[in-house]
Amino acid sequence: MTTAARPVVVTIENVSKKFVVRKDKSLKERLTNPRLSRAHREEFWSLRDINLEIEAGTTVGLLGANGSGKSTLLKVIGGIIQATTGVVRSRGSLAALLELGAGFHQDLTGRENVYLNAAILGLSREATDLVFDDIIAFSGIEDFIDTQVKFYSSGMYVRLAFSVAIHTEPDILLVDEVLAVGDEAFQRKCMDKIKAFQEEGRTIIFVSHSLGQVTDLCDRAVVLNHGVVVFDGTAVDAVNVLRDGFENEYMSELESGRPTARIGAMRILKGGRPVEDTLATGESFDIEVEVDSTSDLAGFDIGLAIESEVGTLISQTHTALLGQTLTVKNGKATIRFSLNDPMLGTGRYFFSAALHSPENVEVHRLTHGAKVSIESAGRSSGNTYIDFASRSV
Repeated sequence: MTTAARPVVVTIENVSKKFVVRKDKSLKERLTNPRLSRAHREEFWSLRDINLEIEAGTTVGLLGANGSGKSTLLKVIGGIIQATTGVVRSRGSLAALLELGAGFHQDLTGRENVYLNAAILGLSREATDLVFDDIIAFSGIEDFIDTQVKFYSSGMYVRLAFSVAIHTEPDILLVDEVLAVGDEAFQRKCMDKIKAFQEEGRTIIFVSHSLGQVTDLCDRAVVLNHGVVVFDGTAVDAVNVLRDGFENEYMSELESGRPTARIGAMRILKGGRPVEDTLATGESFDIEVEVDSTSDLAGFDIGLAIESEVGTLISQTHTALLGQTLTVKNGKATIRFSLNDPMLGTGRYFFSAALHSPENVEVHRLTHGAKVSIESAGRSSGNTYIDFASRSV
Protein backbone atom coordinates (compact mmCIF):
# COMPACT_ATOMS: atom_id res chain seq x y z
CA MET A 1 0.00 0.00 0.00
CA THR A 2 1.50 3.35 -1.09
CA THR A 3 1.17 6.54 0.89
CA ALA A 4 -0.93 9.17 -0.88
CA ALA A 5 1.02 12.19 -2.04
CA ARG A 6 0.51 15.32 0.02
CA PRO A 7 -1.20 18.21 -1.76
CA VAL A 8 0.95 21.18 -2.76
CA VAL A 9 -0.08 24.27 -0.75
CA VAL A 10 2.54 26.75 -1.97
CA THR A 11 3.71 26.95 -5.59
CA ILE A 12 6.49 29.35 -6.57
CA GLU A 13 7.00 29.68 -10.33
CA ASN A 14 9.87 31.62 -11.91
CA VAL A 15 9.85 34.23 -9.15
CA SER A 16 12.36 37.07 -9.36
CA LYS A 17 12.48 40.27 -7.32
CA LYS A 18 14.26 43.44 -8.35
CA PHE A 19 14.98 46.38 -6.07
CA VAL A 20 16.19 49.77 -7.21
CA VAL A 21 19.00 51.17 -5.07
CA ARG A 22 19.26 54.95 -5.20
CA LYS A 23 22.62 56.56 -4.54
CA ASP A 24 21.43 60.16 -4.44
CA LYS A 25 22.73 62.08 -1.48
CA SER A 26 19.42 63.84 -0.83
CA LEU A 27 15.80 64.21 -1.94
CA LYS A 28 16.67 67.70 -3.18
CA GLU A 29 19.12 66.23 -5.70
CA ARG A 30 16.43 63.91 -7.05
CA LEU A 31 14.00 66.79 -7.58
CA THR A 32 16.40 69.40 -8.96
CA ASN A 33 18.37 67.11 -11.25
CA PRO A 34 16.20 64.12 -12.28
CA ARG A 35 18.54 63.14 -15.11
CA LEU A 36 21.46 62.77 -12.71
CA SER A 37 19.15 60.99 -10.26
CA ARG A 38 18.33 58.37 -12.89
CA ALA A 39 22.05 57.86 -13.44
CA HIS A 40 22.47 57.18 -9.72
CA ARG A 41 19.93 54.35 -9.78
CA GLU A 42 21.23 50.82 -9.57
CA GLU A 43 19.20 47.64 -10.03
CA PHE A 44 19.64 44.82 -7.52
CA TRP A 45 18.06 41.39 -8.02
CA SER A 46 17.33 39.87 -4.63
CA LEU A 47 15.71 36.76 -6.15
CA ARG A 48 16.23 35.14 -9.54
CA ASP A 49 14.02 32.49 -11.14
CA ILE A 50 12.92 30.68 -7.96
CA ASN A 51 10.86 27.54 -8.56
CA LEU A 52 9.61 25.59 -5.52
CA GLU A 53 6.64 23.50 -4.47
CA ILE A 54 5.84 23.09 -0.78
CA GLU A 55 3.59 20.28 0.34
CA ALA A 56 0.99 20.40 3.09
CA GLY A 57 2.15 19.37 6.54
CA THR A 58 5.86 19.92 5.87
CA THR A 59 8.29 22.23 7.65
CA VAL A 60 10.71 23.96 5.29
CA GLY A 61 13.73 26.02 6.34
CA LEU A 62 15.20 28.78 4.19
CA LEU A 63 18.96 29.05 4.69
CA GLY A 64 21.70 31.30 3.39
CA ALA A 65 24.19 33.98 4.32
CA ASN A 66 23.05 37.54 4.98
CA GLY A 67 21.83 39.05 1.72
CA SER A 68 21.07 35.69 0.11
CA GLY A 69 17.38 36.56 -0.42
CA LYS A 70 15.72 34.21 2.09
CA SER A 71 13.76 36.91 3.95
CA THR A 72 12.72 38.48 0.64
CA LEU A 73 11.41 35.10 -0.54
CA LEU A 74 9.44 34.67 2.68
CA LYS A 75 7.84 38.11 2.18
CA VAL A 76 6.96 37.27 -1.42
CA ILE A 77 5.30 34.02 -0.27
CA GLY A 78 3.37 35.96 2.37
CA GLY A 79 2.26 38.62 -0.10
CA ILE A 80 4.05 41.36 1.85
CA ILE A 81 5.96 42.37 -1.28
CA GLN A 82 5.14 41.59 -4.90
CA ALA A 83 7.48 39.64 -7.16
CA THR A 84 8.89 41.51 -10.17
CA THR A 85 8.34 38.44 -12.35
CA GLY A 86 6.73 35.07 -11.73
CA VAL A 87 3.84 34.00 -9.55
CA VAL A 88 3.17 32.56 -6.08
CA ARG A 89 0.06 30.48 -5.40
CA SER A 90 -1.03 29.32 -1.96
CA ARG A 91 -3.94 27.26 -0.61
CA GLY A 92 -5.45 27.77 2.82
CA SER A 93 -5.13 30.51 5.41
CA LEU A 94 -1.72 32.05 5.97
CA ALA A 95 -0.16 33.91 8.91
CA ALA A 96 3.19 35.68 8.65
CA LEU A 97 5.46 36.78 11.47
CA LEU A 98 8.17 38.50 9.49
CA GLU A 99 9.19 41.79 11.07
CA LEU A 100 9.19 43.14 14.59
CA GLY A 101 5.91 44.97 15.17
CA ALA A 102 4.56 44.43 11.65
CA GLY A 103 0.82 45.10 11.72
CA PHE A 104 1.03 47.01 15.02
CA HIS A 105 0.13 50.68 15.41
CA GLN A 106 2.45 52.48 17.80
CA ASP A 107 -0.22 54.69 19.34
CA LEU A 108 -2.67 51.86 20.05
CA THR A 109 -2.63 49.69 23.15
CA GLY A 110 -1.70 46.03 23.12
CA ARG A 111 -5.39 45.12 23.41
CA GLU A 112 -6.32 47.28 20.42
CA ASN A 113 -3.44 45.93 18.40
CA VAL A 114 -4.52 42.34 19.05
CA TYR A 115 -7.82 43.08 17.29
CA LEU A 116 -6.07 45.05 14.53
CA ASN A 117 -3.44 42.37 13.88
CA ALA A 118 -5.99 39.55 14.03
CA ALA A 119 -8.15 41.40 11.49
CA ILE A 120 -5.14 41.75 9.17
CA LEU A 121 -4.65 37.99 9.47
CA GLY A 122 -8.29 37.37 8.52
CA LEU A 123 -10.00 36.89 11.90
CA SER A 124 -13.35 38.55 12.59
CA ARG A 125 -13.90 40.52 15.79
CA GLU A 126 -16.20 37.79 17.11
CA ALA A 127 -13.59 35.11 16.42
CA THR A 128 -10.92 37.24 18.09
CA ASP A 129 -13.16 37.63 21.16
CA LEU A 130 -13.19 33.85 21.55
CA VAL A 131 -9.38 33.50 21.59
CA PHE A 132 -8.44 36.84 23.15
CA ASP A 133 -7.80 35.44 26.65
CA ASP A 134 -5.68 32.63 25.17
CA ILE A 135 -3.66 35.14 23.15
CA ILE A 136 -2.87 37.24 26.23
CA ALA A 137 -2.12 34.22 28.40
CA PHE A 138 0.35 32.81 25.85
CA SER A 139 2.07 36.18 25.39
CA GLY A 140 2.58 36.58 29.13
CA ILE A 141 2.17 40.37 29.05
CA GLU A 142 -1.19 40.65 30.81
CA ASP A 143 0.02 43.54 32.97
CA PHE A 144 0.85 45.66 29.90
CA ILE A 145 -2.03 44.78 27.57
CA ASP A 146 -3.63 48.22 27.99
CA THR A 147 -0.35 50.10 27.49
CA GLN A 148 0.51 51.71 24.15
CA VAL A 149 2.84 49.39 22.24
CA LYS A 150 5.33 52.21 21.59
CA PHE A 151 6.40 51.62 25.20
CA TYR A 152 6.91 47.87 24.65
CA SER A 153 10.31 46.25 24.59
CA SER A 154 11.30 44.22 21.52
CA GLY A 155 10.63 41.02 23.46
CA MET A 156 7.08 42.14 24.33
CA TYR A 157 6.43 42.92 20.66
CA VAL A 158 7.48 39.42 19.67
CA ARG A 159 5.44 37.74 22.39
CA LEU A 160 2.23 39.49 21.39
CA ALA A 161 2.75 39.25 17.61
CA PHE A 162 3.59 35.53 17.72
CA SER A 163 0.70 34.81 20.04
CA VAL A 164 -1.78 36.52 17.72
CA ALA A 165 -0.36 34.73 14.65
CA ILE A 166 -0.62 31.23 16.09
CA HIS A 167 -4.09 31.74 17.55
CA THR A 168 -5.51 32.51 14.09
CA GLU A 169 -4.93 28.76 13.51
CA PRO A 170 -3.34 29.24 10.06
CA ASP A 171 -2.84 26.43 7.54
CA ILE A 172 0.53 27.98 6.61
CA LEU A 173 2.78 29.77 9.12
CA LEU A 174 5.68 31.95 7.95
CA VAL A 175 8.28 32.85 10.57
CA ASP A 176 11.44 34.94 10.16
CA GLU A 177 14.38 35.37 12.55
CA VAL A 178 12.18 37.61 14.69
CA LEU A 179 11.78 34.80 17.27
CA ALA A 180 15.44 35.17 18.20
CA VAL A 181 14.49 38.41 20.00
CA GLY A 182 12.44 36.66 22.68
CA ASP A 183 13.98 35.33 25.87
CA GLU A 184 15.03 31.68 26.16
CA ALA A 185 11.90 30.56 28.02
CA PHE A 186 9.62 32.14 25.42
CA GLN A 187 11.66 30.66 22.57
CA ARG A 188 11.14 27.20 24.06
CA LYS A 189 7.43 27.95 24.35
CA CYS A 190 7.35 28.97 20.68
CA MET A 191 9.24 25.84 19.62
CA ASP A 192 6.75 23.68 21.54
CA LYS A 193 3.89 25.42 19.74
CA ILE A 194 5.56 24.95 16.36
CA LYS A 195 6.00 21.24 17.09
CA ALA A 196 2.31 21.06 18.03
CA PHE A 197 1.50 22.69 14.69
CA GLN A 198 3.59 20.02 12.97
CA GLU A 199 1.64 17.25 14.73
CA GLU A 200 -1.58 18.89 13.56
CA GLY A 201 -0.39 18.73 9.94
CA ARG A 202 0.13 22.46 9.38
CA THR A 203 2.72 23.81 6.96
CA ILE A 204 5.59 25.93 8.33
CA ILE A 205 8.16 27.91 6.36
CA PHE A 206 10.81 29.72 8.37
CA VAL A 207 14.11 31.53 8.12
CA SER A 208 16.70 30.83 10.77
CA HIS A 209 20.44 31.18 11.29
CA SER A 210 20.26 28.48 13.97
CA LEU A 211 21.38 25.41 12.03
CA GLY A 212 20.60 23.12 14.96
CA GLN A 213 17.05 24.48 15.02
CA VAL A 214 16.70 23.79 11.28
CA THR A 215 17.88 20.19 11.53
CA ASP A 216 15.67 19.64 14.57
CA LEU A 217 12.44 20.99 13.06
CA CYS A 218 12.64 20.79 9.27
CA ASP A 219 11.72 17.97 6.91
CA ARG A 220 13.39 19.93 4.13
CA ALA A 221 15.63 22.97 3.69
CA VAL A 222 16.40 25.28 0.78
CA VAL A 223 19.78 27.03 0.55
CA LEU A 224 19.88 30.39 -1.25
CA ASN A 225 22.99 32.19 -2.49
CA HIS A 226 22.69 35.65 -4.06
CA GLY A 227 19.02 35.07 -4.77
CA VAL A 228 19.43 31.68 -6.46
CA VAL A 229 18.49 28.25 -5.09
CA VAL A 230 21.72 26.25 -4.78
CA PHE A 231 20.31 23.29 -2.85
CA ASP A 232 16.92 21.81 -2.04
CA GLY A 233 16.80 18.62 0.02
CA THR A 234 17.04 17.22 3.54
CA ALA A 235 17.83 19.59 6.39
CA VAL A 236 21.07 17.77 7.32
CA ASP A 237 22.38 17.89 3.73
CA ALA A 238 21.37 21.55 3.41
CA VAL A 239 23.30 22.47 6.56
CA ASN A 240 26.38 20.69 5.19
CA VAL A 241 26.06 22.54 1.86
CA LEU A 242 25.81 25.86 3.69
CA ARG A 243 28.85 25.09 5.82
CA ASP A 244 30.84 24.05 2.74
CA GLY A 245 29.95 27.42 1.22
CA PHE A 246 31.30 29.24 4.28
CA GLU A 247 34.47 27.16 4.04
CA ASN A 248 34.90 28.16 0.37
CA GLU A 249 34.68 31.82 1.40
CA TYR A 250 37.50 31.29 3.88
CA MET A 251 39.56 29.60 1.14
CA SER A 252 38.97 32.57 -1.16
CA GLU A 253 40.25 34.88 1.56
CA LEU A 254 43.33 32.72 1.87
CA GLU A 255 44.01 32.93 -1.85
CA SER A 256 43.68 36.72 -1.71
CA GLY A 257 46.51 36.76 0.80
CA ARG A 258 44.59 38.38 3.65
CA PRO A 259 44.96 35.69 6.33
CA THR A 260 48.51 34.75 7.31
CA ALA A 261 47.67 31.22 8.41
CA ARG A 262 45.16 28.43 7.97
CA ILE A 263 44.13 25.13 9.53
CA GLY A 264 45.52 22.58 7.12
CA ALA A 265 44.21 19.31 8.51
CA MET A 266 42.55 17.58 11.46
CA ARG A 267 43.02 13.98 12.53
CA ILE A 268 41.51 11.67 15.13
CA LEU A 269 44.08 9.51 16.89
CA LYS A 270 44.11 6.79 19.52
CA GLY A 271 47.45 5.76 20.93
CA GLY A 272 49.12 7.99 18.36
CA ARG A 273 47.54 6.15 15.43
CA PRO A 274 44.67 7.22 13.15
CA VAL A 275 41.26 5.92 14.23
CA GLU A 276 39.72 3.75 11.52
CA ASP A 277 37.00 1.91 13.43
CA THR A 278 34.12 2.87 15.70
CA LEU A 279 35.09 3.88 19.21
CA ALA A 280 33.21 2.90 22.35
CA THR A 281 31.60 5.35 24.77
CA GLY A 282 34.16 6.44 27.36
CA GLU A 283 37.12 5.46 25.18
CA SER A 284 39.71 8.26 25.22
CA PHE A 285 41.07 9.68 21.97
CA ASP A 286 42.90 12.72 20.61
CA ILE A 287 42.13 15.38 17.99
CA GLU A 288 45.18 16.69 16.19
CA VAL A 289 44.94 20.10 14.51
CA GLU A 290 47.63 21.12 12.03
CA VAL A 291 48.29 24.79 11.21
CA ASP A 292 50.06 26.09 8.10
CA SER A 293 51.44 29.62 7.97
CA THR A 294 53.36 31.87 5.60
CA SER A 295 55.30 33.33 8.54
CA ASP A 296 56.20 32.61 12.15
CA LEU A 297 53.36 33.24 14.59
CA ALA A 298 53.04 33.61 18.35
CA GLY A 299 50.14 34.01 20.76
CA PHE A 300 47.48 32.49 18.47
CA ASP A 301 44.52 30.51 19.83
CA ILE A 302 42.77 27.44 18.41
CA GLY A 303 39.15 26.65 19.21
CA LEU A 304 37.67 23.16 18.92
CA ALA A 305 33.95 22.36 18.64
CA ILE A 306 32.13 19.00 18.70
CA GLU A 307 28.78 18.70 16.93
CA SER A 308 26.27 15.90 16.48
CA GLU A 309 25.21 14.61 13.09
CA VAL A 310 22.30 17.08 12.99
CA GLY A 311 24.44 20.10 13.91
CA THR A 312 23.79 20.32 17.66
CA LEU A 313 26.77 21.72 19.57
CA ILE A 314 27.94 19.10 22.09
CA SER A 315 30.95 20.88 23.59
CA GLN A 316 33.70 23.33 22.74
CA THR A 317 36.99 24.59 24.10
CA HIS A 318 40.09 26.51 23.01
CA THR A 319 43.78 26.42 23.75
CA ALA A 320 43.83 29.63 25.81
CA LEU A 321 41.16 28.15 28.10
CA LEU A 322 43.43 25.14 28.51
CA GLY A 323 46.41 27.37 29.41
CA GLN A 324 48.20 27.12 26.07
CA THR A 325 48.86 29.36 23.07
CA LEU A 326 49.98 28.43 19.58
CA THR A 327 53.48 29.16 18.26
CA VAL A 328 54.24 28.53 14.59
CA LYS A 329 57.82 28.18 13.38
CA ASN A 330 59.03 27.28 9.89
CA GLY A 331 55.48 27.39 8.54
CA LYS A 332 53.89 24.59 10.56
CA ALA A 333 52.55 23.77 14.03
CA THR A 334 50.40 21.00 15.51
CA ILE A 335 48.14 21.07 18.56
CA ARG A 336 46.73 17.89 20.07
CA PHE A 337 43.51 18.00 22.10
CA SER A 338 42.89 15.01 24.38
CA LEU A 339 39.35 13.87 25.09
CA ASN A 340 39.59 11.92 28.31
CA ASP A 341 36.82 9.36 28.92
CA PRO A 342 34.21 11.22 26.79
CA MET A 343 30.71 9.91 27.54
CA LEU A 344 29.32 10.36 24.04
CA GLY A 345 26.20 8.44 23.00
CA THR A 346 25.85 6.30 19.91
CA GLY A 347 26.20 8.27 16.67
CA ARG A 348 28.57 10.22 14.44
CA TYR A 349 30.31 13.32 15.75
CA PHE A 350 31.97 16.10 13.76
CA PHE A 351 34.89 18.30 14.82
CA SER A 352 35.56 21.84 13.64
CA ALA A 353 38.51 24.08 14.47
CA ALA A 354 39.02 27.85 14.28
CA LEU A 355 42.25 29.85 14.41
CA HIS A 356 42.24 33.22 16.21
CA SER A 357 44.88 35.93 16.26
CA PRO A 358 46.17 37.44 19.54
CA GLU A 359 43.60 40.23 18.97
CA ASN A 360 40.85 37.55 19.00
CA VAL A 361 40.15 37.95 15.27
CA GLU A 362 39.17 34.73 13.50
CA VAL A 363 41.78 34.05 10.83
CA HIS A 364 40.55 30.73 9.48
CA ARG A 365 38.03 27.99 10.23
CA LEU A 366 37.91 24.35 9.12
CA THR A 367 34.34 23.05 9.42
CA HIS A 368 33.86 19.31 9.95
CA GLY A 369 37.56 18.66 9.47
CA ALA A 370 37.29 15.31 11.27
CA LYS A 371 34.59 12.89 12.38
CA VAL A 372 34.27 9.82 14.56
CA SER A 373 31.59 7.17 15.13
CA ILE A 374 30.73 6.19 18.72
CA GLU A 375 28.93 3.07 19.87
CA SER A 376 27.52 2.85 23.38
CA ALA A 377 26.31 -0.08 25.47
CA GLY A 378 22.72 0.67 24.47
CA ARG A 379 21.40 1.50 27.96
CA SER A 380 20.44 5.03 26.93
CA SER A 381 20.09 7.17 23.82
CA GLY A 382 21.12 10.73 23.01
CA ASN A 383 24.35 12.62 22.56
CA THR A 384 25.43 12.09 26.17
CA TYR A 385 25.67 8.54 27.46
CA ILE A 386 24.34 7.86 30.95
CA ASP A 387 24.58 4.41 32.49
CA PHE A 388 21.00 4.22 33.73
CA ALA A 389 19.67 1.56 36.07
CA SER A 390 16.13 0.93 37.28
CA ARG A 391 14.51 -0.99 40.13
CA SER A 392 11.11 -1.43 41.66
CA VAL A 393 10.55 0.53 44.86
